[in-house]
Amino acid sequence: MSSSEIASSEGSTRLTFPDGFIWGSATSSFQIEGAPTTDGKSPSIWDTYCSVPGNIKDGSNGDVACDHYNRYVEDVALMRQLGFDAYRFSIAWTRVVPDGVGAVNSAGLDFYDRLVDELLSAGIQPFPTMYHWDLPQSLEDNGGWVNRDTAYAFADYTEAVVDRLGDRVKTFTTLNEPFVSANHGYVVGEHAPGHTSMEMGLAASHHLLLGHGLAGERIRAGAPDARLAIVINFTPLEPATDSEADRVETYHRNHLENHWYSDPVFGLGYPEDTADHVGWDRSEIQDGDMEIISAPIDLLGVNFYTREFASADDSFELPEGTPQNTMGWELHPPSFGKLLRWINDRYDVPSILITENGCPMPDNIRDENRIVDDDRLDYIRSHMAQVHGAIEDGVPIEGYLVWSLFDNFEWAWGYGPTFGIVEVNYETLERIPKKSALWFSESKSQNGFEIS
Repeated sequence: MSSSEIASSEGSTRLTFPDGFIWGSATSSFQIEGAPTTDGKSPSIWDTYCSVPGNIKDGSNGDVACDHYNRYVEDVALMRQLGFDAYRFSIAWTRVVPDGVGAVNSAGLDFYDRLVDELLSAGIQPFPTMYHWDLPQSLEDNGGWVNRDTAYAFADYTEAVVDRLGDRVKTFTTLNEPFVSANHGYVVGEHAPGHTSMEMGLAASHHLLLGHGLAGERIRAGAPDARLAIVINFTPLEPATDSEADRVETYHRNHLENHWYSDPVFGLGYPEDTADHVGWDRSEIQDGDMEIISAPIDLLGVNFYTREFASADDSFELPEGTPQNTMGWELHPPSFGKLLRWINDRYDVPSILITENGCPMPDNIRDENRIVDDDRLDYIRSHMAQVHGAIEDGVPIEGYLVWSLFDNFEWAWGYGPTFGIVEVNYETLERIPKKSALWFSESKSQNGFEIS
């Protein structure tokens, strides 16, 4: 038994995290802010995508969401009550540079200025993300991430934010989940802007990473004492069967989903055989791009939710009885621990922060007015136990941010899936912490918890 594991009663074990371990939660701008036209904000690709009938499962949009733009003081007070060390949020490009390029909108920046000050006054470390999928529609009209110019526009927008917040923010994250931006938005069409072209998706993938590198240069210049981060989602893949076809499918999907973004950031370049396999001519790569993309970062944000099985004929279905959440994703905590060790073994990562981990659950059990979400609580606890085990094995993980603070707009799924540890009543907008939030708060206060 390690020094951070203490035997407890009735066969359970107490896991204690290292001193200074960060406990917190995460959100994104479009999913919670609302206020779509307030203080000069312009439409993003998600405003446009939501306006097309059939794109969102419940026909909803982000016009109100959690109304965080108007309720941020209340929301920060709740985070303080829960004892958070940190809060990861994203900044809406369309608030700061409404046209995507050109004039900076001071009124939009003012909101994030106030939010950062409110967080710091509450003793909560702000972790802003510059891009969480809500591209200005004006840039999409000119080709979006398929257009190389968008990467430079992103750098200019980042510079404007850093100029305003860099005196107080200690960590800036460039992109959230570039795989989802490129694949879901440009290849399979499940997210805004809704294109279905592998060629567009590959171009977008490179320009997103170029944008990361260019924005990183602005962060280094404008806030030299701040840390530079990128957030990448990883989904471990296994072949559905032992067939050669399934093994080949797994190999290339693993490269596209789990290597394509992290490999270039850490100087390993794109997976060449998979680039050939999908027919990418690499015409988007210009001299110096890969050096810009692979400039050192200080922190890797890791998002994890589930593992997947790859089948060449796309016929695989989870066996009946497999634990899964309300979106049909398998619950498999050991894959998380295995992933964290793989990242540490493959890359020279200075530090890792778990920037998203969570699950939508039925939330159909109440005790008086509180949702009793023991299933979500078990998910968080079992995944945090995997984090603890990885730390014991030398993986440099500095903290864990649960996704999400609130029930919110879950992209193409609308308001159906509820990821939050805090319930939001969408009629009254009242926030009510679920049982999982109270458990997380208590565990944070003790910097650990018991597990059977």
